[in-house]
Amino acid sequence: MKNYRPFSALAAGVCCVFLFYTSSGQNMPLSSGGRLGAVQANMDIRHYTLNLDVDIARKSIDGFTEIRLNLLQPSDSLLFQLVQAYRVKDVQVDQKNTVFQHSADSLRITTGAPLGTGSHIVKISYSGVPPVAVRPPWRGGFTWTTDSTGNPWVAINCQMEGGKIYFPCKDHPSDEPDEGAEMFITVPEGLVVAGPGLLQSVKKQGKGAVWHWKTGYTISNYCLVFNIGKYAVEKETYTTVHGNRVPVEFYVLEEHRHKGREIVEMRARDAHILEKYFGEYPWVKEKMGIVEVPNYGMEHQTMISYGGENFRYHHYPGFSFSDNLFHEFTHEWFANKVTNKDWAHFWIQEGITTYADALFFREMLGEKGYDSVMVAKKADIEGQVPVVQGEALSTLQAYNGDVYNKGAFLMHTLRHLMGDSLFFPALKALSENVKYPYTTFLVSDDVEKHFSSYAGKSLKPVFDFYLYTKETLDIRIRKLSPDTYAVYAENFPQPLAIDIRTSAGIQTQVMDNLDPANLRKNIWTIKSTTLPEADPGNWYFKRVIYE
Repeated sequence: MKNYRPFSALAAGVCCVFLFYTSSGQNMPLSSGGRLGAVQANMDIRHYTLNLDVDIARKSIDGFTEIRLNLLQPSDSLLFQLVQAYRVKDVQVDQKNTVFQHSADSLRITTGAPLGTGSHIVKISYSGVPPVAVRPPWRGGFTWTTDSTGNPWVAINCQMEGGKIYFPCKDHPSDEPDEGAEMFITVPEGLVVAGPGLLQSVKKQGKGAVWHWKTGYTISNYCLVFNIGKYAVEKETYTTVHGNRVPVEFYVLEEHRHKGREIVEMRARDAHILEKYFGEYPWVKEKMGIVEVPNYGMEHQTMISYGGENFRYHHYPGFSFSDNLFHEFTHEWFANKVTNKDWAHFWIQEGITTYADALFFREMLGEKGYDSVMVAKKADIEGQVPVVQGEALSTLQAYNGDVYNKGAFLMHTLRHLMGDSLFFPALKALSENVKYPYTTFLVSDDVEKHFSSYAGKSLKPVFDFYLYTKETLDIRIRKLSPDTYAVYAENFPQPLAIDIRTSAGIQTQVMDNLDPANLRKNIWTIKSTTLPEADPGNWYFKRVIYE
């Protein structure tokens, strides 16, 4: 999900205000994740099956979700999240009816006799009217609308709220179904369902049709969604950097089919750039999917949603660019493959994805293009709260605008500290290395240790400074005489190489904080007939104070 702003200076740049609600419709927080309790920590989700009838006229759903899970220890309790909007009809555990309690958006199941360790199947039948999205994708839920010709058009967004807005799930980012998921979605005849993974079949049923989608990959619960519309499919085949052939499929409204080819062509171009920096497209066994929706896009795995800009792009000499389309596609690597274990570390997904904007313009316009993007990202850093505000946080607690831009700027600073020969291989390995399989989830310390291992030195002070404080690096420049200046550092987390532009050119020195016990120790005296400029390359999150 992108923090969309009016495009300026090559980069997306207005802060989104999030409003949340409970399933009762009141203005109360509804968010995803948080502290994982003991009951759910004992549950390892293996597979979800959703079988739902969508009644578009009543704006309701009816059916069941089947969850296959492993228990790590014997237990007589299971716990899932499902909003109160639904009436739970019955619950079966291993084909036996079971006692349950549905309250406070939680579904608690008690089996009486303890269930043993190992595999169990839970089937939950329910029906009801899903929460309606008010400002999708930021304030999520179902969007029930029509296209310009009156055909039904339905979209689901739930990153901030979690998949519990329409199916019972373990609503925490640390556990995805290891063996994938599948959907059987019944809609009126003539409509199309776009979903994750590969389409298995479309079977007529009464006056409707059942669309069967299946993914064999792990998938976050907020990506396990579908969209409904009068879609046509624009197709192409993409050959990955390792020679795998992947279907490209754009589910575009029939009325916009003539606009689909350009989107597909941009997708192939963007994929080549992202594979260069992040490694092969992660879902080569399935597809590169895109679906048109009536809101700004989301990173729904193998079916990225696209909308909100009416096919209007930013035009540059020789190419067009959609920050909406590019950002959400980049999430296939960082969010969908490389996933934060705790929403407290939201920046891993959003910051690195935001940094990819600069990498795109580096490829298309060179280093000047890259630099202009990073200047804009730095200007958009708010600095009101730390990027990481604690541990075991929900989406509502963790979200702030700086998970995007300051997270991206950390990557930018690392590039300078490590140099391109170390930084870019480290960045690619974070996504590509088999050390980080699809079922491994990361926190900030994992990312720091990864980059430190490539750098050959600890980068922890820099990571901690950028992520856990609101501070800036302070560089003071004091004029001693018409052509002499004293330069000294304050608030540096560790000694850092600083460039100073003088009348004689660029000078570089490793600087550390002023030593109160020896005020001369860390002062850099320079000569210049012009006002010195600290960090002219804009590599650090800093303030420069002239005295």
